Amino acid sequence: MVKQHAPATLRNREPIAAILARELPPIGTVLEIAAGTGEHAVFFAERFPALSWQPTDPSGEALASIAAYREDYQGTNCAAPLLLDAAAPETWPVIEAAAIVCINMVHISPWAATQGLFRGAAEVLGTGGGPLILYGPFLEQGIETAPSNLDFDVSLKARNPLWGLRETEALDALAKQHGMTRTARHALPANNIMLVYRRA
Repeated sequence: MVKQHAPATLRNREPIAAILARELPPIGTVLEIAAGTGEHAVFFAERFPALSWQPTDPSGEALASIAAYREDYQGTNCAAPLLLDAAAPETWPVIEAAAIVCINMVHISPWAATQGLFRGAAEVLGTGGGPLILYGPFLEQGIETAPSNLDFDVSLKARNPLWGLRETEALDALAKQHGMTRTARHALPANNIMLVYRRA
């Protein structure tokens, strides 16, 4: 199995972990959607040993990379990766979680994946008050978008017209459709933010 590497993970994992420490519950299963290389999964599993980390991804290559990183992980709280495509209508392979984390997926996927993310989150998180935590670059009304993010948006749409930075207002409206509301917004380095949604 071949490990993949995303350079951004080394830069953003500490700032993300600092916010996760404030938003994640003390115990339970954290479901990571679109876990990518798996570097975040093992890092956060080590950082939060009282939580069980469940990585997922729709890509076979990503699942293999996650499994390879997990093989080298000395802890026991990172589960084997599961195939999960947020855009697909199928029921998720995890039926209950204490929290959901989704890093850098919303802008690098069709809007249908974000719709499926909120739909699935509402079911998996239930009424326990667990958070759905999103990280990445977003567009916010009333807040000037960094030129680098605008350039990134153009490049994403050039690669795939269905991709692109999403407006936080659209995410808030989607959350409301599924009985959730935004409870926090955290600014992070490199013009990224973290949005936290919980059942209203």
